[in-house]
Amino acid sequence: MDSQATMQGVFAPVTTPFGESLQPDVGRLAAHCRWLLDQDCGVVLFGTTSEANSLSLEERLETLEAVLEAGLPPVRVMAGTGCCSLTETARLSARAVELGCGGVLMLPPFYYKEVCDEGLFRYYAEVIERVGDSRLRVYLYHIPPVSKVPLSLALIERLHTAYPQVVAGIKDSGGDWNNTEAILRAFPGWGVFTGTESMLLKNMRAGGVGCISATVNINPGPIQRLWLGWQDPGADAAQEELNAVRLILQKYPLIPALKAVLAHYRGDEAWRQVRPPLVSLDELQSRELVSRLEQTGFNLEG
Repeated sequence: MDSQATMQGVFAPVTTPFGESLQPDVGRLAAHCRWLLDQDCGVVLFGTTSEANSLSLEERLETLEAVLEAGLPPVRVMAGTGCCSLTETARLSARAVELGCGGVLMLPPFYYKEVCDEGLFRYYAEVIERVGDSRLRVYLYHIPPVSKVPLSLALIERLHTAYPQVVAGIKDSGGDWNNTEAILRAFPGWGVFTGTESMLLKNMRAGGVGCISATVNINPGPIQRLWLGWQDPGADAAQEELNAVRLILQKYPLIPALKAVLAHYRGDEAWRQVRPPLVSLDELQSRELVSRLEQTGFNLEG
C-alpha cells in the first residue's frame, strides 16, 4: 500500500504509555505498535484512546518523530492531528505528511459548540490549504458523544466534493449504525471506518473498509481475522465473540481498563499509568476485569 492509496483494515488508536513524570514512554509505545503491526493491524497515534488531548502539540510532534525513527512503517500509521487550534492542526498534519504517514485522523475543532457547517468547512479547508501537499489524506473524525461537534452529511459531501483526493474517508464513532449506513450509501467506495469492532461486520457488508477501535489494543488477532474473513460462514459467530469482549470492557472506564489489561498480561505495572484527569483502575477492579475477560476465552495473544 502506498501513501496515495485508501487506508483499510483494522487499526488501533494506540494507548500511550507514560513514565513516572507522566512523559510519553516512546520505547514502550514503539514496542506496542510493533506488536500490533506484527498482527497485521495498522496504528493510529494520538486517537482518543491515546489520551491525545492530554498531550501538547510539541509532545505529539516529538513522539510521532521518535516512534517513526524506531522503525515503524509510516504508511501503516495514521496520525491524529485534530486540535482546537487551526494552526496546530495544520502544523501537525504537515509534519505527518512529511514523515510519510498514510493518513491523518482529524477531529473537528471541539471547544465551541453548535458551530455551523460553514464554519467547520472553512476550518477543514484552511488546514488543507495550509498543508498544501498532494500527499495529504484526511480521515474525518465523527465522534459527537465526545466532541459534541457532529459532522453532517452535507458537510461531508461539501468537503468530499471540494477535495476529492485529499478527504479520503471518515471514522464514525457516533455509535449510530444508521448514520454510518447513510454515509456508506452517500459515498460508495469511500474509506469508511467504524469506531468499534462491534459494527465491523455490518460495515464490511455495507461497503466499508474496516474499523479503528480502542479494543484492537488488546484483541488485535481476532478482530483482524474477522476483517479478513467477513465473507466466511463463521463471520456472525466471530462477531459475537468480539462483542462479548467489548461489552465487558465497556463496563469500566475504557482507557484505564485497556491499560490494566496490558499491564496484567505483560507483567509491566508501568502500563497502568494514565494522565490526570484520568485515574487508573484499582487492583480489585483490575483483577475483576481480567477474570471476566478470561471467562470469554480471552487471551492477549488471541
